[in-house]
Formats: sequence, structure tokens, C-alpha cells
Amino acid sequence: MEFAVIKTGGRQYKVAVGDVLRVEKLQGEYKKGDKISFEEVLLVDNGKDTTIGMPLVKSAKVEALFESIGRAKKVDVVQYKQKSRYFKKKGHRQSYTKVKISAIK
Repeated sequence: MEFAVIKTGGRQYKVAVGDVLRVEKLQGEYKKGDKISFEEVLLVDNGKDTTIGMPLVKSAKVEALFESIGRAKKVDVVQYKQKSRYFKKKGHRQSYTKVKISAIK
């Protein structure tokens, strides 16, 4: 089974053809079915031999198809100090881009 390790949005993802990922929101306008190319490939394994980048694998890229943009569930952030009536509550929803891996080259 062929797989690769890509870097996007400050994180690393192990991907294979057909995987659906939720990565950090990508810049730009996309429509459903648009092609997205990830150029920062750290490792490629084709089942027989493994190529490890130093730090990136040259001439390797992973192509994906855009599916949707969304926002994750709300995360509550609470600050509390006892005996002093101090209580603050904030919420945060992280934006993401959903992509489907189509090819590893």
C-alpha cells in the first residue's frame, strides 16, 4: 500500500489514496472538485522502498480534491479563580478544509 507524509498548516499527516482529511483552512477560493496540490512531502513509501526527505522529498507531490469548508465543534475556554468572584468563559471554533487524496506522485 502506497502512502506519504505531508506537512500543511503546521501539522504532519500520513495519507494514502482515497483518504479524507480535515486540514487547517487553506487560503484561496475553491469549489467542490477543485484540485489541490501539497508540495511539502516529507516521506513517500510505495510498498517496496521508502524515500525520506531531508527535509523534503524533491519532485514529489500529493494531489487532492476539495470537498468542503467547515468549522469544528465549539471548545470552551474557562478562567476561574475561587473566592474572588472571577469567572470568564470564551468559546472557539476552528475552521478546517476537508479534502480527499486522489494521487501520490
